[in-house]
Amino acid sequence: MHAPDAIRLPAEPPLLTLPRVGSWRILLGLLQGLVLAFLHNASKVHGWPATEPLAFGPLVLATSLVPLILISGLGHLDRRRLALWGSCAAVLMAALAGYDAWRVADLPLWNSAPGVVGRSPFPSWRLWSFAAAGLFIAHTLVLAAVRDDRRIAAYPTYFDTAWKLGVQLAFSGLFTGVTWLTLLLGAQLFELVKLTFLRELLKESWFAIPVTAFAFACALHLTDVRPAIVRGIRSLLLVLLSWLLPVAVLLIGGFLATLPFTGLAPLWNTKHAASVLLCAAATFVVLVNAAWQQGEDERAVARVVRVAARIAALLLAPLVLIALYALFLRVRAYGWSPDRIDAAACMLVAACYAAGYFWAGLRPGWLPLLARVNIGTSFVVLGILLALFSPLVDPARISVDSQVARLVSGQVKADTFDFVFLRFDGERFGRAALDRLERMPVPDADGVRRHIAAVRRMKHRWDNGKAAPQPVELAANLHVHPTGARLPDAVLRTDWAARQPSYLYPDCLREAGKSCDAFLLDVTGDGKPEVVLFDRHEARNVSSNGLVLEEDAHGAWSAVAKVALPDRHCPSVPADLAAGKVGAAAPALADVLIGGVRAQLERITPSAPCPAAPR
Repeated sequence: MHAPDAIRLPAEPPLLTLPRVGSWRILLGLLQGLVLAFLHNASKVHGWPATEPLAFGPLVLATSLVPLILISGLGHLDRRRLALWGSCAAVLMAALAGYDAWRVADLPLWNSAPGVVGRSPFPSWRLWSFAAAGLFIAHTLVLAAVRDDRRIAAYPTYFDTAWKLGVQLAFSGLFTGVTWLTLLLGAQLFELVKLTFLRELLKESWFAIPVTAFAFACALHLTDVRPAIVRGIRSLLLVLLSWLLPVAVLLIGGFLATLPFTGLAPLWNTKHAASVLLCAAATFVVLVNAAWQQGEDERAVARVVRVAARIAALLLAPLVLIALYALFLRVRAYGWSPDRIDAAACMLVAACYAAGYFWAGLRPGWLPLLARVNIGTSFVVLGILLALFSPLVDPARISVDSQVARLVSGQVKADTFDFVFLRFDGERFGRAALDRLERMPVPDADGVRRHIAAVRRMKHRWDNGKAAPQPVELAANLHVHPTGARLPDAVLRTDWAARQPSYLYPDCLREAGKSCDAFLLDVTGDGKPEVVLFDRHEARNVSSNGLVLEEDAHGAWSAVAKVALPDRHCPSVPADLAAGKVGAAAPALADVLIGGVRAQLERITPSAPCPAAPR
């Protein structure tokens, strides 16, 4: 039946249901910007409320998103409904952000202490993005229900409201970006006459954040009072997208037709087949709806587009089934991870679309049931989002339990287990699991404890996790020249693994089993020897640039200069380094003094040739 599709779109209610709607919207935008600026400054100075993780995150998320639905709802919802919907949205955002903050509340605030792994006071990027998407869907459902004055509105009302709101947000973002380009242009113009006040002003968060919120609120209002322009843009965009549907059907259908001949093994070898298949399924859903729109008059749609829409509705099911099987194989082989749980949630949504669209594609007519499928799936999406960002289906908790179970059962060895994930991606559940694993009688318990100790020394997830060698190990790493010389004790006691930037220091100062040639040379002319290091490579026919370590006035050693070897490769250099044939020499080109400033000369002629090998 076409009952939900044949309902005519009701007339849009008058915009001005509240006096001076535009003024209220701009005022809300300014208040939002001021509060966000206050919260941003609090995070920079580690002041209240940034020091209260269970309060700061909820404040930031609620202040970022809830005013937008209030601005959008003004003029479309009466005061009671607007206050009720805004309050419910604020409580929900605060609850989700509070749980998000609790997951990392066991860590200190970032930059609170050097070398300590910290947490951001702001909500996670996953919560930001998915909360915005969920609030967009929920706001569309609320506006449409109020507009039709029924709990489940007619599909044309949902369609019109969703597209109008989406185009509004897109153009508001564009308007805000152009506003900033205009301000930056003004700053550049003033700088031409040596006035930098505007450039400095734009750098201040107390100015930049309120200006951004003000511009976005103005754009939301301007696009709302001109709905005819929004509908015209929407119609043009949908027509253009609908003509991409035959191309997508040809390409995706051709891909599916090749699978009986190629088999599924090439897909599994890519390690990302499920994500690509989900993208293809999402493309079908978007393009089918662009062609179907409100499903009122199939004669207004070109025949080739109608045929392509029916084929796409049928092809969606095999795409989703293959993606589900790919995810099943990955989970069976490697267990659950946060990414795989997110993928499973997306596949549940895709399965709802695939089942409904397949059934609609088999029925006569212009794809009946699509309206009911789209409305029902929107509620499914909201339920899934609430579950993912609450304790019900927390991806971190489920992933940690899955991975620890694989380790305890012996499915994965300690040497191949991802302990880094437990500490940095498993949130508080992963760090608690590390504590449990240290005490549990697991296979290769010594190896597990060794890996846990290493991962706890990591400053961040990309660190190598290895502690600096102990003095005796560091002395073993460094081959000192001339023979019989001894490195200063302060060099051996220095924690080189904590020195930044880490890439500057060779591995021999940070890892056991690495080797360097060390030379005690006075390269500064102060009468005290510095330590010149050259990294030893396993292949002795190559050599690397060196590093000079110097002692400062407080007795601390650090890098002061690099030793640049000649551009051309000299075969004798590795052997000469190993033999200790290294000394200090006066520079070939002296520095130039300009007043009290020393300028160094850089040679532009080719470097000196390599010395001839002895006969």
